[in-house]
Amino acid sequence: MHEDLLTLLKYTLFWILLLISKLAFSYYVEIYPLVEPTKLIMAVGVGSYEWHEFFPNLQHNIGVVIAIWAPIVLVYFMDAQIWYAIFSTIFGGINGAFSHLGEIRTLGMLRSRFESVPIFFTSRLVPFSREEESRRTQEESERRNITRFAHVWNAFIKSLREEDLISNKEQLLLLVPYSSGDVTVVQWPPFLLASKIPIALDMAKDFKKKGEAELFKKIKYDNYMHSAVIECYETLREILYSLLVDEEDKQVIRRICHSVDTSIQQRKFLNNFRTSELPQLSSNLEKLLNLLKGEHEDRDASKTQIITVLQDIIEIITRDAMINGQGILEKSEGGISEKKPKFSNLNFELMDNKSWLEKVVRLHLLLTVKESAINVPTNLDARRRITFFANSLFMNMPSAPKVRNMLTFSVLTPYYKEDVLYSEEELKKENEDGISILFYLERIYPDEWRNFLERMSIKRDESYEENLKDHMDDVRRWVSYRGQTLSRTVRGMMYYRDALELQCFLDMAEDQDILTGYRPMNPVQHYQDEMSYDAKAQAITDMKYTYVVSCQVYGMQKKSSEARDKSCYQNILNLMLMYPQLRVAYIDEREETVDGKSEKFYYSVLVKGGDKLDEEIYRIKLPGRPNDIGEGKPENQNHAIIFTRGEALQTIDMNQDNYLEEAFKIRNVLEEFLKSRHGQRRPTIVGLREHIFTGSVSSLAWFMSNQETSFVTIGQRILANPLKVRFHYGHPDVFDRIFHLTRGGVSKASKTINLSEDIFSGFNSTLRGGNVVHKEYMQVGKGRDVGMNQISLFEAKVANGNGEQTLSRDVYRLGRRFDFYRMLSFYFTTVGFYFSSLVTVLTVYLFLYGRLYLVMSGLEKSILENPTLAQNIKPLENALASQSVFQLGLLLVLPMVMEVGLEKGFRTAVGEFIIMQLQLASVFFTFQLGTKAHFYGRTVLHGGAKYRATGRGFVVFHAKFAENYRLYSRSHFVKGLELMMLLVVYKVYGQTYRSSNVYLFVTFSMWFLVSSWLFAPFIFNPSGFEWEKTVTDWTDWKKWMGNRGGIGIAENRSWESWWANEQEHLKYTSIRGSVIEIILALRFLIYQYSIVYHLDIAHHSRSILVYALSWLVMLSVLLVLKMVSMGRRRFGTDFQLMFRILKGLLFLGFVSVMTVLFVVCGLTLSDVFASILGFMPTGWSIILIGQVLKPLLRKLGFWDSIKELGRAYEYVMGLIILIPVAVLSWFPFVSEFQTRLLFNQAFSRGLQISRILAGRKDSNASAI
Repeated sequence: MHEDLLTLLKYTLFWILLLISKLAFSYYVEIYPLVEPTKLIMAVGVGSYEWHEFFPNLQHNIGVVIAIWAPIVLVYFMDAQIWYAIFSTIFGGINGAFSHLGEIRTLGMLRSRFESVPIFFTSRLVPFSREEESRRTQEESERRNITRFAHVWNAFIKSLREEDLISNKEQLLLLVPYSSGDVTVVQWPPFLLASKIPIALDMAKDFKKKGEAELFKKIKYDNYMHSAVIECYETLREILYSLLVDEEDKQVIRRICHSVDTSIQQRKFLNNFRTSELPQLSSNLEKLLNLLKGEHEDRDASKTQIITVLQDIIEIITRDAMINGQGILEKSEGGISEKKPKFSNLNFELMDNKSWLEKVVRLHLLLTVKESAINVPTNLDARRRITFFANSLFMNMPSAPKVRNMLTFSVLTPYYKEDVLYSEEELKKENEDGISILFYLERIYPDEWRNFLERMSIKRDESYEENLKDHMDDVRRWVSYRGQTLSRTVRGMMYYRDALELQCFLDMAEDQDILTGYRPMNPVQHYQDEMSYDAKAQAITDMKYTYVVSCQVYGMQKKSSEARDKSCYQNILNLMLMYPQLRVAYIDEREETVDGKSEKFYYSVLVKGGDKLDEEIYRIKLPGRPNDIGEGKPENQNHAIIFTRGEALQTIDMNQDNYLEEAFKIRNVLEEFLKSRHGQRRPTIVGLREHIFTGSVSSLAWFMSNQETSFVTIGQRILANPLKVRFHYGHPDVFDRIFHLTRGGVSKASKTINLSEDIFSGFNSTLRGGNVVHKEYMQVGKGRDVGMNQISLFEAKVANGNGEQTLSRDVYRLGRRFDFYRMLSFYFTTVGFYFSSLVTVLTVYLFLYGRLYLVMSGLEKSILENPTLAQNIKPLENALASQSVFQLGLLLVLPMVMEVGLEKGFRTAVGEFIIMQLQLASVFFTFQLGTKAHFYGRTVLHGGAKYRATGRGFVVFHAKFAENYRLYSRSHFVKGLELMMLLVVYKVYGQTYRSSNVYLFVTFSMWFLVSSWLFAPFIFNPSGFEWEKTVTDWTDWKKWMGNRGGIGIAENRSWESWWANEQEHLKYTSIRGSVIEIILALRFLIYQYSIVYHLDIAHHSRSILVYALSWLVMLSVLLVLKMVSMGRRRFGTDFQLMFRILKGLLFLGFVSVMTVLFVVCGLTLSDVFASILGFMPTGWSIILIGQVLKPLLRKLGFWDSIKELGRAYEYVMGLIILIPVAVLSWFPFVSEFQTRLLFNQAFSRGLQISRILAGRKDSNASAI
């Protein structure tokens, strides 16, 4: 557990600086300003109480002091989390800058440093052999290394094309030619040489004869222009020379070239050539190259045109461009028959030569590519991948070994019942708005859809739909590769194999084979031994890499008769047939007869793809069903880990992706396990960064993407160095397989306590002497939840997991074994973050209940109106508004801004931050604060955390009001309404002596929190403010509220079933949990106690009898409600008249009592509203206490009454929340604004089109 001295000094210094800053700030900003006001308050005598005070003899206004200082004390302990966010931002930013992150973040930066990319590629990704290098000259080594880079770079670019991130033209502009001896300069990709030749021609045509040195100087100043000019000249010479058949014609070309070369050497080029003719020559060359590309249908006609254009070019060169060029032709005409025209005998067979055509195409690009190619590629994801790959080559990483010498590794992916490959029906299935998944993705990824159509050669004409049907399998894959599907993950992980095969070839092949441009991914047989290279590369790759997908229920899906299960089985089988090296592990359940009895046995089975079916490889008998012992996902990994091989194991989740260019770096990552570090242990877990690929789906997905990106980059960077408390936070970490297999495995799977199984692997590794590091030169794709409800379920699951971690022995052991400063790091980066979230919410509660005490007791009024304190009124008001001064929660987004600034530039970071605020990101994060606090607090108090399936589909559907109510009623709506009541009471009963400005200053942030908790689910719900949807939601909610529950009735069908399920945690809680729950419920009685003494009917009485009489009223109301309920049940059907008479008598009694109270006792209308405000929380308190005492109340026969009272309260809460939504739904512009808030502009347009089409369909149907 002890670290080396340098590491110890680093994290100790971090925390000493942080604590000094925190304590200084807390003293001067939080504590010191309150000292003098507190002394004044304590010095003033206790004012007159406006209620019955149980402790009237308390001295020095102790109650006021506690109300002021209690929230400050909580803030004092909580704000260390904010200081951690600030310091982690600073240290993480410095660390990232020293790691060379963000040095290449734009295409402009890439172009300026591309010359260095092959050099760093060689030093990072090419194995170094001193013996091999000694046998070659420096020039040969450079050419070999550039060619190796070209192989890898081109494989990367082709993978982008296969993934439809770039078009065919963009692919041509990005490819690097394989180096050959024909060209003396480095052949850069055309996108770097855009407009270089046209610019050079423009420069040359205007130069005079005396300016030759200046012209050459200008051309050489731009390295890319210099390379383009030389390459263009030498390639044109090679093309023309190989195209001509007659020796005399070749002799003309030789003489022209000799004249050019001699003129350049003697610095007489402008004397011997007219540069003003170069544009005309360039124009004819373009025509010739276009014809040579062979894109015309009529080959014979194009041959005649080629001869004509070539003759024109030679004539322009000799007659117009060259001052003494006529003599060259005359020399060649000496011995030639006049019958045959010159330059007419051409080798047209070259037009079928792929290598020669590539030269033609490249030369054509050099001559024609304009400025627009500077922006290639246009796809943002392609840009990100290219720039990150180039940037990563400049980062520190271990040298790559040869493939045959690298560590053997496996990848393991757990799968349950998620989507494997979308079916045609799923693609075309429309939601309520007429939007299908395919339609949605076409709008979200319009450029990628165009590239797909181009790759499939599908044109948007009359046969468009028919062609799409013919390519439906490709369409299904295109859609599935943009979702969170198993097929996407498998494709990504099999990139490791493609990368290793190519690298293996480059390790083994001779120089000549490499230089000719052999491509293992698309083999072209130029040499007899190429297939042997291919076979060797595949064999070595098979030995070094294994991929196992643990499809837990594959055996059940194979036997199932359900359509979805059958589809999943068939799609998994197709994956095994598509990737023969893929292995699938599953749990097989069999019934076998033992001693005449039928018993169930369980086996772990490994299969591979065979001849159209799966073939079993291994079968291992298990002692029982794994899921009966532990949680599903970790047990899914545990049963399959035996089938993995090698020294390293990468765990990959089902919603992840990989990229070919990143797979090239896996050798370097595996070398981390062997890298010797001075004074440190070798790593047992190597953490990698993730790219969240779901950020473009919606604004919510973007928020979540930024949050996750911040954590998996700057967050984990600071955890690993300097804090040394990085653990395993899920995938895609790489484990030392041998270390972990001999120390308990990679997944702790005990039910409930190990709900967040990932982090326990890190705990286990650290406790057993392991070392966890984090590397950012390689990244893996990761999908995240994209809808409000999905995200909330995920946050609830993580908060539950952290609650269980708080109770676990692992956290206790780590806390005991760490030194003080490392323990602080551990606390604030794991359970402390969630505890701070809980304390933040508790601070708001404590502050508002303190204000309630001050205003309702009359002490705040008496202090502020005390004439002796008139001069000190401002400090006193500030003291009473103490908590609102400390609204620094916004600082928690600092790490996100810093990381975006590092990788995209700080101007972009500030812009994105502003856009996020405009898209109501603050509302979203405030809402998620409530989710974290509620589920973490409930788990710590009662336990019982459970896995919550979030779903990983595309969220293009509207969530009904009843669904939102079920999800957020207890975690947000109840708490939001409670805080709203506190704010209303504080406003109403304090407005006579306090200005509204002070009230707003004190409570603005609380009102923001309340509105976020109550309305965020509707703001971020697609079509949440459409009138038709709102009416439908209201009808659906009423039906759900009225349905009776019972055994077998799901909670989404009946309020009663949901209500019973919401109390599930109270069944298994401890006595301590029950007592705390009752104590917390008693807080709702404060409203009634405080308000009844301010009623006009109380006539300023301070007697305890006033409160007692209020309970008499409360019990009378509950008794009347009970009588009505019993009357409905007993007389409602058979004695309808009796029931009506009973209701009539009760109504007359109610009117009589109210009349007496108004006329005789002085009851006012404001008293009626105030009484509702006071008595409603009391009823809720009774419900909460009744839920805790459910077994007792059931025996006493009161449980049904509690249930009906609960139903009534749910109706009221639902109406309070739904009415503002319904009012906003009246205005069409609100729905339009919300759509633009949720989705990008392209989809917003698509959504409108879809509605119009849907309307047309309806009108057409009605017309028929």
